[in-house]
Formats: sequence, C-alpha cells, structure tokens
Amino acid sequence: MKKLFLLAFALCLSAVQTAQASPPKDTLVMAFKIDDIISLDPAEIFELSGAEYAANAYDRLIKYNVDHVSEIYPGIAQTWEISDDGLTYVFKIRKGVIFASGNTLSADDVVFSLRRVILLDKSPAFILARFGFTPDNVEKTITKVDDYTVKIVVDKAYAPTFLLYCLTSTAGSVVDKKEVMAHEQDGDLGYGWLRTGYAGSGPYTLRTWKASEIMMLDANKHYWGDAPKLKRIIIRHITESSSQRMLLEKGDIDMARNLTADDLKSLENNTEITLQKRAKGKVYYLGLNQKNQYLKIPEVRQALKYLIDYKGMEQTILNGQATLHQAFLPKGFPGALEETPFSLDIEKAKTLLKKAGLGNGFSVTMDTRNFEPLTSMALSIQSTFAKAGIKLEIIPGDGKQTLTKYRARRHDIYIGDWGPDYMDPHTNANAFAHNPDNADDAKSRSLAWRNAWDIPEMTQKADAALLERDTARRARMYLDLQREHQQCSPFVIMFQKIEVVAEKANVNHFILGPNFDSNFYQYITK
Repeated sequence: MKKLFLLAFALCLSAVQTAQASPPKDTLVMAFKIDDIISLDPAEIFELSGAEYAANAYDRLIKYNVDHVSEIYPGIAQTWEISDDGLTYVFKIRKGVIFASGNTLSADDVVFSLRRVILLDKSPAFILARFGFTPDNVEKTITKVDDYTVKIVVDKAYAPTFLLYCLTSTAGSVVDKKEVMAHEQDGDLGYGWLRTGYAGSGPYTLRTWKASEIMMLDANKHYWGDAPKLKRIIIRHITESSSQRMLLEKGDIDMARNLTADDLKSLENNTEITLQKRAKGKVYYLGLNQKNQYLKIPEVRQALKYLIDYKGMEQTILNGQATLHQAFLPKGFPGALEETPFSLDIEKAKTLLKKAGLGNGFSVTMDTRNFEPLTSMALSIQSTFAKAGIKLEIIPGDGKQTLTKYRARRHDIYIGDWGPDYMDPHTNANAFAHNPDNADDAKSRSLAWRNAWDIPEMTQKADAALLERDTARRARMYLDLQREHQQCSPFVIMFQKIEVVAEKANVNHFILGPNFDSNFYQYITK
C-alpha cells in the first residue's frame, strides 16, 4: 500500500512539474477566464470567450479590418453583389477551402450553416432573423445557386453593410455539413454533438475542451489562408488575477488576460513582460427603470448624469482598463459620438433635483454583480449620489441573479456593461434607442424595453438609420440620435472598456480587435 501511495504521489508531482514547465517555443499558453463557455456550437455561442474561440476555429463569409472597421473584405466569400433594389445578395464562394475533416467547403456548407442558425433558434439567431428569415422561409431566402454561389434574399432594403457586418459575427460561421450531419440525432442538425465538437475550417482546430478548466487548439494543416505561426494554443481557466500574474512572472504561461488594475500596475516596470491595450466595443452604463416614480422624471435622470465621478473612477478604479465615453456607440464604430457633456457637478445636480420637487433627495436601489470593477464603481456612485441627498442601496448578486431581475424589469437602477453583437452601429442603437413595444409581454426586449422607456419617435429614427443606404448620411443620423439620447435617455453611459493583455516580452502579433470575436491567434509568434 505504501509503495502504491508513493507511486501515485510521484506521478502527481511529475504532472504538476510538467504543467508548470515553461511552454515550448511552438506553443502559447494563456491564462483566461473561460467559464462563460457553455457551448462550442457557433449557432449557440453567445458568450465573450466562446465568441473568441469561434473567431479562431471557424471561417466566415466576410471579414473586416480590425483597425479600420469600415473596411470590409473577403473571407470565404471572394466577391459579392447587391441588387439595385437592395434585397438580393449573391456571394461567390472561395474554391479550395478544406475543412479540418478533409471535406471540401462549398455553397452547400454555407447555406446549411446560415439556415441552421435560424432553424435551431438559439441565442444568436436574432442576428440573422432580423432580415426576415424564419424556419418556414429559409429554404427560399437562403439558397444555393451552384456549387460555389449562394443567394440571400432579405425582407427590406437595409443599409448594404448591415447584412455584411452581421455575417462577420459568430452566427455567420461556416460549419462542415457532412461532418455535422454525420452526428445528427432525432433531427437536431447535429446540435447535441457540436455543443462539444468541432466542424470548422479556421486557422485553429479544437483538440480538447474541459468546461471551466482548459481548452487546447491545434494549427489547422488544411487552412487556406496564412498558416498559423504556432503549432498549439493552450488556454487555462484561471480565475484569480493574482494567480495569473504570478504564473506569468514565473514563466509558466505566456499571456495573462484577466489582470486587475493593481496587478497590471505591479507589472509596469517588469522588462520581461509587455502590456498590450485595445479599446473594445463594451460600454459601462447605468439603466434607470422608468417604472420607478423618481427615475421617470426627466430632471432626475439628468441630475444623476451629473452625480458620477467619471474622472475619479477612470483614474483609480479603472486605471487604464476603461476610458471616459458617454454615448451608446463605442469609439471605433461608424458614426460613434465622442462628445462627453457630463462631469461631476453636485450643485447642478441639486438644482435639477429641486426643480423636480426632490430637493431633499430620495431613496433608490442598484442591482450590482459581485464582480470587479462593477462593485467598486457602485461604491463610488453611492458616495457621490449621497452628496445630493440620494440614498443608494447596493443590492449585490451574481450575474444570473442581477440579469434575471433586470430582464424582468424589477430593478430600480442596474449597473452593468454591454458589448456589441456585430460591428454595424445598429447593434447598439437597437439596444439603447429602440423599443417598438413597451408592454411587459413584448417580444422585442431591448435595453430600452428593460428600463420601460417608451420611445416611439426615437424608435422610428433608429429604424430610419438602419434603412439609410448612403453611408455618410447614415453616420450623421447616428450622431444626431446619440446626442438626443445622451440628454434624455434613462441611461447613464460612463466608460468604454479597454482590454489589457499582459504578455511575455517574446510574444508578438496577438491581434486584439475592437470586439471580442476579433481577437486572433493566427499570427502570434514567440
């Protein structure tokens, strides 16, 4: 028994030592919180980490320049044409693309993939369903013309780039029809298998995934584009910022993705580690429920926008991980508004509250996820609200608790963040400035709906911008919409997220894009 125990101990020790060895030159090891991944099926992926996986494992018809988002260029589709009436899109599919399985990619796979998103009707399906696609009509609206030509017919003449940007999203990923259907069970279109399986043609293929533990990706030997520089990517799920930092400093990992401001600061003078930063599409905001007797008053909404210590939080709590931003379109989007009209002004806030008949303040609650930096931001806001007589009670909870309450419109104030689903400006206009039905049982449940903000006129303006086919005029429409939204909305938009990645000095060319599905491993070198 003693010999067995010693043998088991030796094996465990060996495993630990192996895990802590410096990564090989052809392998990158990163620490990254990936516990939000619940599925690997592109028709279901709707989480940040999952979207990043799909961007590196699957191909899409269209791509965009991460440094100049307005520049759209070919992916699996080599060329495309749009009819004069704006309703028909024809894509010529690139020849010679091979899936990791060895199967050849053709129009059949593209049509199957797009139809499958609609038929399965999982979380990201709305991105494509917005164009009038339904389970009843996809056989007629998304069709194969020949082996390398696909035709898509939409229900309205949208801005031409709208569909193209939507096809750059995870929902636009192309899956291997033969491989997926080989695992179909009871008409599920391979869904049961692909939730943990892989059927792509991207630069990296899935080797291993253990939920909330590890993901391993191997270079795709069949990849049609620039060959990946590294043989393997290993992603270790490590939740604590301090643990990520220590592993990076010891050389056990090459990259840390979730470091706090304090841990990042401690690395600033470490010559063996570099910090890469990129503004992302995520914005931090407060949602003010218009069912609340106080928050529905326009002067109160305006007053709260002057009771935020924007600069103080930017310089301390956020310290390099977010930048001041006060409009619903993040910087980097076509038509983004960069004006910041609000600052901490206690006296102005008091004047507005007095005008609303609330000179002595009022009491209100704020649902707050137990997650930094949100917790610290909430405490700062509680402090500055109090200076104008507003008693803010912070109600802590995990993500599921706070979101469930928010989605049911049972909150007073909600503090959170919002990231785009694709890089067209409608993605956030639809969330923050569009609410076609304010009823509690409405089918469309945007952020405006969650905050019970009934805005028929602004909804019409958002719809008009979506249908505007002149790119420059469309951008001006979004600028005007944001200026109006800043002044009257029940949203206090505060900051834009900056992603900071800590890397060993020998790691280069990890591409950080403006969205979480535009972070690319393909060009990383060591």
